[in-house]
Amino acid sequence: MKLWILAKRDDLLPGHDPWSPWYDKMFGLVVRAETEQKAREVANEKSGDETWEFKDAWLNPSYSTCDELHLDGEEGAIIIDFRQA
Repeated sequence: MKLWILAKRDDLLPGHDPWSPWYDKMFGLVVRAETEQKAREVANEKSGDETWEFKDAWLNPSYSTCDELHLDGEEGAIIIDFRQA
């Protein structure tokens, strides 16, 4: 089984951003799944209000990223998703 890290895209335009406004939404997660498609499906099932208007926020690569995590790489945090009001 593979690990996938999913996050909202940073290049979304106003009016086309499922994470605006920012509250009550999930901005990133790590999923264990065999394929990218299955990882996106799990993320969509676990979503917050980002899928209220944009039903495919986690399924559609136009809105979110989904990258496989590999064991090799530099030391550091994998995901930090901090929001402050």
